[in-house]
Amino acid sequence: MLLRIRDLREDRDLKQKELAELLLCDQSLYSKYERGQRELPLRLAVQLAAFYGVSVDYLVGLTDERRPYPRRRKET
Repeated sequence: MLLRIRDLREDRDLKQKELAELLLCDQSLYSKYERGQRELPLRLAVQLAAFYGVSVDYLVGLTDERRPYPRRRKET
């Protein structure tokens, strides 16, 4: 699976360690996500997509459209 997390991180001049801290994991595990050696859990994909302001579909390579979908309004 094509993950764009490395490109997004490098575009912002961030270190793997900084993203690992955001995701509450260690740097070696985050590195495995970037290299595709470990599958990125959905909850972390959602967290990264929100952090970068992109859709999860973009993050995992299903679309080239960066913009996230509009959020649904909460029903009262």
